[in-house]
Amino acid sequence: MRLAKHTDLRDGSSCELLFDENNNWLRANWLGYVDPQEAYNGARMFLQSQQELRCAYLLNDNSRLQGPWFDSVEWLRTVWAPRVQELGLRYIAHVTQPRELLDEATLTPFFFVAGLQLQLFDDVASAEDWLRGQQTPVA
Repeated sequence: MRLAKHTDLRDGSSCELLFDENNNWLRANWLGYVDPQEAYNGARMFLQSQQELRCAYLLNDNSRLQGPWFDSVEWLRTVWAPRVQELGLRYIAHVTQPRELLDEATLTPFFFVAGLQLQLFDDVASAEDWLRGQQTPVA
């Protein structure tokens, strides 16, 4: 189910946020060259949706991004990460850009606050498998 989508009419870049009901996780799909303002808007869009859903799992897919991902790692670490953790997020599967090391240089598994696990992946299928492995079966 689509929760939100923003497309930059100048260049077609976008951020789309979906709730995957079959897997019970949120999926953020980033496309094209996302400038810093678009990245902030996408992160805020996630925060708004998370306030209602309180979902523990996020698949953040940057596999179709072009250019630098996001220039404010400090904002993610000090503002976004603590807030999403308060709202129930526990696991982030982050799919990096193809042939780009920027994500890996700026995001490490130790980057976020305690209790918020981040794993980096080169492909969506591996990220999905990891998220499924983090889910606790309901008794």
